[in-house]
Amino acid sequence: MRILLSVSFLMLVGVAHAEVCLAQVHLAQVHLAQGCFSGEVTATTALLQTRLTAIAGPELDESQDVPGAEGVVSFEYGTHPELTDGLRTPAMAAMADKDFIVRTKLTGLAPGTTYFFRPIFGASEANSISGEICQFQTLAGPHSDAAVRFCVGSCMNYNKFLYGRAAKSSGPLTATEEDKRLGFPAFVAMAALQPDFFVGTGDIVYYDNILNGPAETLPELRKCWHQQFRFPRLIDFFARTATYWSKDDHDFRFDDADRRGDRLPPPQTGIELFREQMPIHAPDDADSPTYRTHRINRDLQIWLSEGRDYRSPNTLEDGPEKTLWGAEQKQWLQRTLLESDATWKILISPTPMVGPDDARKKDNHTNLGGFRHEADEFFSWLNQNDVSNFMTFCGDRHWQYHSIHPSGIEEFACGALNDENSRVGVKPGAKNGTDPEGLIEQPYTYPEPTGGFLHVSVESRSPLGSHLTIEFRDATGSVLHRVLKTQTAP
Repeated sequence: MRILLSVSFLMLVGVAHAEVCLAQVHLAQVHLAQGCFSGEVTATTALLQTRLTAIAGPELDESQDVPGAEGVVSFEYGTHPELTDGLRTPAMAAMADKDFIVRTKLTGLAPGTTYFFRPIFGASEANSISGEICQFQTLAGPHSDAAVRFCVGSCMNYNKFLYGRAAKSSGPLTATEEDKRLGFPAFVAMAALQPDFFVGTGDIVYYDNILNGPAETLPELRKCWHQQFRFPRLIDFFARTATYWSKDDHDFRFDDADRRGDRLPPPQTGIELFREQMPIHAPDDADSPTYRTHRINRDLQIWLSEGRDYRSPNTLEDGPEKTLWGAEQKQWLQRTLLESDATWKILISPTPMVGPDDARKKDNHTNLGGFRHEADEFFSWLNQNDVSNFMTFCGDRHWQYHSIHPSGIEEFACGALNDENSRVGVKPGAKNGTDPEGLIEQPYTYPEPTGGFLHVSVESRSPLGSHLTIEFRDATGSVLHRVLKTQTAP
């Protein structure tokens, strides 16, 4: 957060008041160059997070980083836009061993309610100032017919965005100098839609797409997060949009990484760092799995899967013993799907399950010699147990598509968030793909590579039923394709 005092401001409010403001800036001695997050919002709880920094941003320091700063943070929150009814969390210390990140969990919130919050931060409690007011909305809950809108994005490649061909970009080079100062244009387009929440499906940063070599040490890995989230467009978007995050290969270790080998970073570092950087669990929770489910309203439930922590080696022969999810996650997924009475059941996966994908890969559920047995077994289980209105949304693939598996399971790929990281996709029947016989039906894939995201809305119009709309949008927000599904009320 930057505080700018212009000459006109001084004339308007008076020198005495300006001196007070300058004193506050001096006393604070710390900044919020990465803004604030609300994460993992439920009907009654939410996580709030910020990071104290030594510089104001968005410019980086001489080492191309956003260094952290020690200090204290508390959060004021309430339902009044100006926080006249605000409660305040206890002060927490921002410490180097946690990358100066402070996170707290709010409980006892009201369902379907807009909450406002702001950080109270400084070098000490006595020298603290108030940050900008942010907001989030709690989930409406399983008995509500309230409409919901959300966005799904993936593959936010910082270096391709900034450096284009030098960083081996695959898509069109459209980022302007203004974009490179402010951040990915897609966040402007998503903000205009005023979504209730955003789901990042993985590859939020790219440890292995660095111009001078991959990030391997803890400071290098953390720098990737600092660089990504200091952009003003991202700060503005996340100040008013709740978030849910999953990791994939590039924000775990490196391309197609599993848990094997000595190549840096080690797998445990990748697991722990993602939990450190993203507001998924309370700060004292080191054990809860990162797979989870959220009931959004009466008609919608989402599942967020974990694809790196429990997987078998990629090169293991495919078969009943090979798993991308692990036995416990698979059992949890099946159990919670059977328990759900939501109209629409959406699994948001970091990697594809239907595809098609490149034949050369062995990393995901679509790949020949990869983890296809587990996917086919799961799809058969869905049909045998009459799990209706189930579909998958996926990241990882850098192109947008709507595909239908021979079993009838539909998949919607959000593509890469920025143009420079997009590419032409693999189509059903392609000899270099995972569906050479053309068994997959593909109602849509974009004709030219472009960055973008999915925009999803669910409306309940009793007694007419529930309406699910899935829009493929490019990075400017233009609708490329729309799918409308209706479930008639019984």
